[in-house]
Amino acid sequence: MKHLTIIVPNGDNNLPSITGAYEIFCRANAYNKTNGKKELFKIQLAGISEEIDFNGGLFTVKPHLNISAVTKTDLIIIPSLNHNYNIALKDNEQLLPWLEKQYYNGAEIATICTGAFMLAASGLLDGKSCSTHWSVTENFRQMFPKVNLQIDELITDEKGIYTNGGAYSFLNLMIYLIEKYYDRNTAIYCSKVFQIEMNRNMQSQFAIFTGQKKHDDELIQQVQLYIEKNIEERISVNELSTKFNVGRRNFDRRFIKATGNTPIEYSQRVKIEAAKKAFETNRKTINEIMYEVGYSDVKAFREVFRKITGMSPLEYKKKYHKDAVFAA
Repeated sequence: MKHLTIIVPNGDNNLPSITGAYEIFCRANAYNKTNGKKELFKIQLAGISEEIDFNGGLFTVKPHLNISAVTKTDLIIIPSLNHNYNIALKDNEQLLPWLEKQYYNGAEIATICTGAFMLAASGLLDGKSCSTHWSVTENFRQMFPKVNLQIDELITDEKGIYTNGGAYSFLNLMIYLIEKYYDRNTAIYCSKVFQIEMNRNMQSQFAIFTGQKKHDDELIQQVQLYIEKNIEERISVNELSTKFNVGRRNFDRRFIKATGNTPIEYSQRVKIEAAKKAFETNRKTINEIMYEVGYSDVKAFREVFRKITGMSPLEYKKKYHKDAVFAA
């Protein structure tokens, strides 16, 4: 029998991602038994404290055992730390060498949402792909520049490490792991029981782009502000570099270093975010909104919109503004 260890970190972190992971894997085990098979996992909650309070003491979790008692495990799940990740890293420092030891002993590790901060702090994510909640992108990149952050991806899978996007998308990661460890039929069964959509692979439609402003390059901040105030204009990178009196090559380098995006990518994200908000709140046609955010080519607009959100403009409008009159 394999061993699954669900971490219960110290601190008031995210309880649903702990109980949800536990319940789904327990159900997968039960389904195995129903079909004449053995339970695949021995499932245990492990922490560094005997009791951890959640939601201001409203709920309490008592882990089955201390991590020091877990000498060998096959799969580790690190839950979401909500937005308490800085505090959680300080309160759970002794988990980091344990995670590293278990990984090099053959354990696979899955992180939920901001649980990626804990795994990244261990160094195990250096040079690997990783996803986390879109709202903490800038902080994550600043804290862990060696990690290849893939913020549009819902799930990453690389060298025995799995990460996922934010909030309740952890349910999709659990189904992904169920299929990987059990089989497709068990994954389908669990998806139906818990009513979780299978095969979701993007979280980009949920992201709200607010601009990457947590840097010290004042000139690039001025460029960002200019782009954001002139959404309706089609501005080339050459025009921007000339306007702000910076050589093109140096301009691109500084912009990427400051924001993580090229100037073109940043402009596209600003324009598409404006289009998304318009689709959500008014009845204008797709073409009208397209022109308002500086596009004149329908095909180009659709391609960029799908690239950033994972959906076509029409699909997005239908999903987020049900009362709109849909017109191309």
